[in-house]
Amino acid sequence: MSANNVNAPLSRSLLSVRLFAERHPVFPQGSLRNLIFLSKERHTSQGVIPGNGLDMALVRVGRKVLIDEAKFFEWLDQQQGHKEVRNG
Repeated sequence: MSANNVNAPLSRSLLSVRLFAERHPVFPQGSLRNLIFLSKERHTSQGVIPGNGLDMALVRVGRKVLIDEAKFFEWLDQQQGHKEVRNG
């Protein structure tokens, strides 16, 4: 890794649920909010319900939930059984 890469700013596309849904209309806001709700492990009277793993693509700032666009599509590929990682 060269010195130039160390100081380069990380480029991440963090989008609100509304903006993500506008940019990718195949994922409506309601569907995204349901995926976000199911992203973490939940404890119920019936036991533990595992999360769907989407939490890897979420950034929480207080009550605000932002979606890391690249990581979302990596997660989606994992759900489909694809091993490849998308690059931009």
